[in-house]
Amino acid sequence: MKKFLVILMALSLMVTSVFANGNKEDKPITIEFWTHEDANRQLLEDRYIKEFQDMHPNVKINVTRQAATSMIELVQTAFAAGSGPTVFNLSINDEYPLIAAGRVAPVDYAAIGYKDAAELEAAYMDGMLAPVTYEGDIYGLPLELTNWAIFINKKVFRDAGLDPEKDYPKTWEEMADISEKIAIRDGDILIRRGFDFRYPYYLEAFVPMVEQLGGALFSEDGTEAIVGEDAWVKFLTFMQEWGPNGRNLGSPTYTNARSLFNKDNNDIAMANTGLYQEARIKNDNIDFYNSGEWMVVPFPVFEDAVNDVAACYYGHYYMVNADADAATQEMAWEFIQYMLSHGEEYLETVQIIQPTKALMESDTYKNMPYSDVFTQDFARAHIVYHAENSTEVNALIRAAVEAVMLQNVEPKKAYQDLKKAVQELIDEG
Repeated sequence: MKKFLVILMALSLMVTSVFANGNKEDKPITIEFWTHEDANRQLLEDRYIKEFQDMHPNVKINVTRQAATSMIELVQTAFAAGSGPTVFNLSINDEYPLIAAGRVAPVDYAAIGYKDAAELEAAYMDGMLAPVTYEGDIYGLPLELTNWAIFINKKVFRDAGLDPEKDYPKTWEEMADISEKIAIRDGDILIRRGFDFRYPYYLEAFVPMVEQLGGALFSEDGTEAIVGEDAWVKFLTFMQEWGPNGRNLGSPTYTNARSLFNKDNNDIAMANTGLYQEARIKNDNIDFYNSGEWMVVPFPVFEDAVNDVAACYYGHYYMVNADADAATQEMAWEFIQYMLSHGEEYLETVQIIQPTKALMESDTYKNMPYSDVFTQDFARAHIVYHAENSTEVNALIRAAVEAVMLQNVEPKKAYQDLKKAVQELIDEG
């Protein structure tokens, strides 16, 4: 009888606890979801959000979308003010400082259906989760892993008397010469450019150019910054000659080439962008997409390159705010996993790669136009630099490039200033 009473009291306490605390399916949960704009991806995500909320009536998901560059500042400002979103994604070099600062939560393996970190890693291509692994835990799941190649408008090439299949640029020197042939100017104003760079993204697309020449961001032991004077000065000289004070082939002051490419308005011949651009062409200009008048070629190298390096690949990883309560964090990871369980649909509709082994080995990926170019450039590339100071390093390289291009600063002086500034940054820890 005594034993029966003890069991009855224990059961009573358990029931009381359940009713007092509720569970994650009863408690109202709000997820603030911040992500960068993409019209094709938005259609999918809005559907996934509705489906997830239908499955979890206690969950409300509020979405904030901004341009990719605006989202970086928005997230950083929000976290600095202690009011970051529940779920967000940025490029890894902008997210990593938040991991190191303890601002984001490790993956809830059980919530996404995995036993532990090892089992999760085994589902992805080798190294794909390494950028978000910190002190043994994984802190994000990839919305997309992206590298950039060169998209070409064949009509613009032919209009300039060039054969796109034979004359496309294999080297940066050829890129400059071809862009000169394609350029149309009204005075000093370029009204048609051959190619122009992705100026906000210095770590992704400009550092590999330095590496081709034998330079590096840091020495192998991490103690020296901006390594290889000759490589950096040659790179900065090339950018000065590219800009308005040189051959006047392009500038950070012009509209992003990638944004113009889809319009097929005879104002840009080449753009540096990712596989996702194919879906954007299809969405923005279906006639151009179906015309066969565009193609994709590999990332160029310098004529005297000592390393064959393509543009860095980078990841946009979904992360969860560490300040959210436990039930909200668990639900946030379930929401992320639900969205990412549609990898082939993301690829077919948006042309973004979620680098699971299953997707990369699928016919869906292999049948994407020019997927072989991106696969080959992946093999020539490495992950973008990501560390606690990656945002600051990118800003300092930007300052150096803009100094030589827009202020006509001597390349050697710009190199010296850059080296000093980045060295001070790493010396300060």
